[in-house]
Amino acid sequence: MRILGISGLHNSEEFKRRELPGLSDREYRISQGRDSAAALVVDGRIVAAAAEERFTGEKTTGAFPVNAVRFCLEQGGIGLDDLDLIGHGFAHERSGLEGLEPDEDYLARRFTEVYDPERQLDWFAEHFPGADVRSRFTPVPHHLAHAASAYYASGFDDCLVLVADGRGETESLTVYTGIGGKLEALHTVPAMHSLGSLYGVFTLYLGFEMAMDEYKMMGLASYGDRTRYERELRKLVHVRQGPEFAVPLLARDGDLLQRETHRGVLAVLEELFGPAREPGGPLEQRHMDIAAAAQAALERCLLHVLRHYRRQTGLRDLCYAGGVALNCSANGLILRSRVFDRVFVPPGAGDDGTAVGSALYLHATRKPETPIQPMRMPYWGSSFSSEEIAEHLATRTDVCSRRVTDEEELLAETAQALERGEVVAWFQGGMEFGPRALGHRSILADPREARMRDHINNLIKKREDFRPFAPVVTEAAASTFFEIRGGRERQYAHMLFTTRTRQEHRDRLGAVTHIDGTARVQTIGADANPLLHALLERFGGLTGVPVLLNTSFNLRGQPIVRTPREAVDTFLRGGLDRLVIGDHVVVPGSAS
Repeated sequence: MRILGISGLHNSEEFKRRELPGLSDREYRISQGRDSAAALVVDGRIVAAAAEERFTGEKTTGAFPVNAVRFCLEQGGIGLDDLDLIGHGFAHERSGLEGLEPDEDYLARRFTEVYDPERQLDWFAEHFPGADVRSRFTPVPHHLAHAASAYYASGFDDCLVLVADGRGETESLTVYTGIGGKLEALHTVPAMHSLGSLYGVFTLYLGFEMAMDEYKMMGLASYGDRTRYERELRKLVHVRQGPEFAVPLLARDGDLLQRETHRGVLAVLEELFGPAREPGGPLEQRHMDIAAAAQAALERCLLHVLRHYRRQTGLRDLCYAGGVALNCSANGLILRSRVFDRVFVPPGAGDDGTAVGSALYLHATRKPETPIQPMRMPYWGSSFSSEEIAEHLATRTDVCSRRVTDEEELLAETAQALERGEVVAWFQGGMEFGPRALGHRSILADPREARMRDHINNLIKKREDFRPFAPVVTEAAASTFFEIRGGRERQYAHMLFTTRTRQEHRDRLGAVTHIDGTARVQTIGADANPLLHALLERFGGLTGVPVLLNTSFNLRGQPIVRTPREAVDTFLRGGLDRLVIGDHVVVPGSAS
């Protein structure tokens, strides 16, 4: 069975700009349906998956993923009419729109123009004229698509499944059981009490972009005192008996304009904490303390829910997805709490992952007799042969390149360059799915000294200096350098959990250890990424540290690179020292 899944809500932000003129760009970002993507599942195996942003260059775009769809079909060697089913990771319904106040017919128009599943059929008809889509198209409820993206890809038989995000259709958190291949909902939290929205509004208050920069607030929180504003946060977020919690703060957005901008909530935060930080403005200690308090409130609510359902169900493993599941600090706390034996978070935990999830859900419900193949690494995106890379490099007069066909020579040369302090762009194999660079579209560097972190932050990535970089380490060495239990190394394969760098190694890993002693670790096994694993071993042989700094191959405001052209252009703009692209080595300079 061949199933295509898609995510995103085309024209969501455009509709808001037309209907509510005069808002700021930051306020227009507060719209549902970003991170559009497409995924192809064939007979229970994920064959291809990619986010639309990688094709258009517009980060977090919600545009109909026509380029991603075409890529997936090409990878599968099929056309749109060869698909058995098409799933979409939203299932908005018209019910609930009746009886609106006169000034809220905005919501009815938004449903008709953006949310209605019929709109997806319109976009297919526009981009694939003549294709019969209607009979095969199935909207999948948003949280169910998130849950499926985690449960069916995990390989777990019986587990608890948690979904937490800004909102789905009407809910913001859902707890499921995944037992015997079936997902059953146990508990939901309505959007009015959304942990994702709460965290996003604090992100906005702190001068960052909501629905994009939450990871910045997470990094900033490590510099703060969690207790300074704990009393205020407990007034804003209430933990109750059983699995319940409430976020009464969000009710302060009283009318339509406030709900679409969060101005009502922001006014409350300014009353409590002082003026909101202007974008790009100076960071004060109070900003760090506020971020820390919000992070603590998020973690408190998540653990409250999870502990309750661990006791109630007896299930020992957890799958977890949704935008909140990209909070690596909270994930690390959940894992370290040992409430569950194993925790799986899919690499596409955000809304792009609902493209994968909607396809997997349809496979599981329509063809349950064919098992779904658990995932290992999400290298499901665009790849390029050595010949294709060479063809592009032959057109460049602004770099010097050469081909190194001996893999051992390539690895030895790259390891030596890293040991000398070079910053290396690394472009290999299929592009990763999800927001993390997992060793195919990476920037690599020596992790041993903090000055390397500062160099990359300030000169190459041009980003805030408080943001940490992640280490990638061989599975065999992971528990030596980081506080990872033996046998649990693979849980860190997708760079979605923080853990502590062991005290005796923190000075040796200054570029990848955060201010609080933690690191967002990625582990690599020889079976998952043989080339990167071999490079780590080579680097370890030179330095005694089989660890590298690993950050995404992109510059500020740019999606992770997809093509050889983007790789070379970004390499040059970023001022990196070396690009290893396939079996080619590229350095700055004019080609002779």
